[in-house]
Amino acid sequence: MELAVGEIISGKVTGITKFGAFVSLPEGKSGLVHISEVDQSYVSDIRDHLTEGQEVKVKVIAIDDNGRVNLSIKRTQPRQNSNGEQRSFRRNNQNGTHSNGNGNGGYQRRAGSSNGGKKFQQRQPGGYAPRQAAKEAPASFEDKLKLFMQDSESRMADLRRNTDKKNGSRRRK
Repeated sequence: MELAVGEIISGKVTGITKFGAFVSLPEGKSGLVHISEVDQSYVSDIRDHLTEGQEVKVKVIAIDDNGRVNLSIKRTQPRQNSNGEQRSFRRNNQNGTHSNGNGNGGYQRRAGSSNGGKKFQQRQPGGYAPRQAAKEAPASFEDKLKLFMQDSESRMADLRRNTDKKNGSRRRK
């Protein structure tokens, strides 16, 4: 039986290193499960997850030109998000982008949008949406002018400082 990429098979852990675990496969072959392919969560010590002699289910993820077999344990398990819930993404086009199932390719309609769904905002991880900046304008022209002058002076000082650094010279008095 020849191993094929994408195949899920059973194996036995034969050795553990700091970078992964070696797994013996059927027909006397063996492969490596890299530490990043052991579990969905971060693995700092592989010995917390695997022991020598343990039977594991692995997926063949690559076979290189030298015949070395790269394996994954986490790809045999259903994907989970940070809440411990299973994720249900599906591939929806040829370039492999994911969709959340709403037909908008990971975008969601803004709350209160009534223009036929033409306004979209990128969905943020964890459902976080940034707040819109408060639009509190200064009351009078003098206040506006004062803020403009402060901002302008600050920008000019930054520009002078950066220019001096680039020229490698100091300002002369």
